[in-house]
Amino acid sequence: MAASTNTEVPQSNKPTEELASAVIRFAGDSGDGMQLAGTQFTDTSAIFGNDVATLPDFPAEIRAPAGTVAGVSGFQINFAASDIHTPGDEVNALIAMNPAAFKAHIDDVQQGGIIVVNEDEFTKINLRKAGYPEGYNPLDDEKYDNKYRITKVPITRLNEETLADTGMSAKDIGRCKNMFALGLIYWLYQRPIDTTVSYLEDYFGKKKKLPAVAEANVKTLKAGYFFGETTEMFPVRFHVARAPVAPGKYRKIGGNEATAMGLATAAQLASKTLVYCSYPITPASDVLHSLAAMRNFGVKTFQAEDEIAAMCAAIGVSFAGQLGVTGTSGPGLALKSEALNLALMMELPVVIINVQRGGPSTGLPTKTEQSDLLQALYGRNGDSPAVVIAAQSPGDCFNTAIEASRLAIKYMTPVIMLTDGYIGNGAEPWRIPNVEDLEPIEISHPVFDEKVEWHPYQRDENLSRPWAIPGTKGLQHRIGGLEKAHITGNVSYDFENHQFMTDLRRMKVEKVADSIPDLEVHGEASGDLLLVGWGGTYGSILTATDRAQAAGKKVSCIHLRHLNPMPKNLKSILGNFKQILVPELNTGQLRMILRGKFLVDARGLNKIAGKPFLVEEIEDAIKIVLNGELGDREYLTPRLHKVDINDQDIDLAKFGINAVRL
Repeated sequence: MAASTNTEVPQSNKPTEELASAVIRFAGDSGDGMQLAGTQFTDTSAIFGNDVATLPDFPAEIRAPAGTVAGVSGFQINFAASDIHTPGDEVNALIAMNPAAFKAHIDDVQQGGIIVVNEDEFTKINLRKAGYPEGYNPLDDEKYDNKYRITKVPITRLNEETLADTGMSAKDIGRCKNMFALGLIYWLYQRPIDTTVSYLEDYFGKKKKLPAVAEANVKTLKAGYFFGETTEMFPVRFHVARAPVAPGKYRKIGGNEATAMGLATAAQLASKTLVYCSYPITPASDVLHSLAAMRNFGVKTFQAEDEIAAMCAAIGVSFAGQLGVTGTSGPGLALKSEALNLALMMELPVVIINVQRGGPSTGLPTKTEQSDLLQALYGRNGDSPAVVIAAQSPGDCFNTAIEASRLAIKYMTPVIMLTDGYIGNGAEPWRIPNVEDLEPIEISHPVFDEKVEWHPYQRDENLSRPWAIPGTKGLQHRIGGLEKAHITGNVSYDFENHQFMTDLRRMKVEKVADSIPDLEVHGEASGDLLLVGWGGTYGSILTATDRAQAAGKKVSCIHLRHLNPMPKNLKSILGNFKQILVPELNTGQLRMILRGKFLVDARGLNKIAGKPFLVEEIEDAIKIVLNGELGDREYLTPRLHKVDINDQDIDLAKFGINAVRL
């Protein structure tokens, strides 16, 4: 049975409200297909021509108890008719497939926002699973009716009626209800369904060879779309126009996918084989999955038995003369630290990808955080400086991965590339670069010359040692973890040599600054307040800065890609502003570094909640700082989406702890 290819939809007679942007969130049980629905809405909006930014959110458990708040999976999309940099603050429309999804996300919806609920799932059993009191149903509560525009749709029943004649089991029919919900939202926001129809037919019909499943999903997708048109529940539709973009060819790209593509591109630019050695860990595993599908580009992947083995294998790849890369998250980086130090002592070009997540220990595996900065900089024994750079957005992961590879090869040193769960799992439109514009990565392997005495630790102008390929005639050498004698590379316990080699390794990393462009200030070069960010906080900081400037405030911002070494002009930029605020998703790690390195009075905005900054949180902090309300307080913390100077202390008594107020 072939899947239907008819994607025509009727013209609507209902009025349309034009929007500059919209933030919607699909939410349901982790088996309800919310990630697929959100991804398809994102793809469709990107193809339509909107700028998009996404925030997937899913449980850490492989299968949390169905119907519970812990098992809720969500996907947020911000799509706009202009350039955007964040997945949005308040949610304009929530699609809640069960009571747990309603409970988990209702507080994020703006007052007057749209809530579409699958009323069939608001049963006594499901309400109890979601933790509601016995006999209580939030859909019957006037406080929600007065605050939101709630539309109750029997999605489960309508989906079952649509697919009643397909011959599919009740379980398989139930799996299609996410497409009914998606079709309804496509109608509500005037999105074409063609992209999703093509995906369903290709994925289920051709790849999985399940044409009946493809046809069923397409059928209920259309049913949801037509339901929106024929029902009287929705008196108006919404439309978000295309966004103006620079000329070029675009595609939607996720952060982990962009990292994989950047690494594969770097290998091509260096005329090397990329060997990616990794142990699966959330949220970095998709880098491994993406690279495993690139065998046609000569990419090789190795799934090791543990993090230590993955790091050591990457070292072996680089020792053999190819591009060795490993990837992980915070707990894995801790395990790799000893072998990473080996690469540093051997001075081999290894790239380490760290897709950060909530910590410490196992922490919050599926939630975002920026708490590995100090670990990347200092989390090894001895004085062991490593180059550290960070991507700022999903698409930026492509260029950052290339730069990490380029610096590692040029300076013969390990490079740690930091992303995070928000960047890695998020997506945005990405302009595909012209291959001709990508600069080749130059490599010069030494060759034997009987007239010249060769040594493995002699230095070039970059303080880099030669990258000799094992087996090259006349270039036999020994390397390892013991301290090396300058030039010869022989094992040395000489005290003066150890001092010199320690200084030399530090100087080599510092010399990387010669290859780093100067920082550019967004806004005026001097003023009342400078926001300093790094990594995935880029979009929120930039948007908050733009709003502050539009309000006439003397606020500028900079964003650090290079964290070790830092750009040469950073110190002079910091000195041009009266106050400095560092928003970061940790307890103030970059702030501490800036204060110690540049002796500036940097203050912090620190959030450790598993979610990226809301723009309004940074706006609140800007107002507090500019109004002189901060006083001697070193940092601010958002609470319940707001930053209130009068709500910064922690009252332990509220948590049942008999201790002084902190």
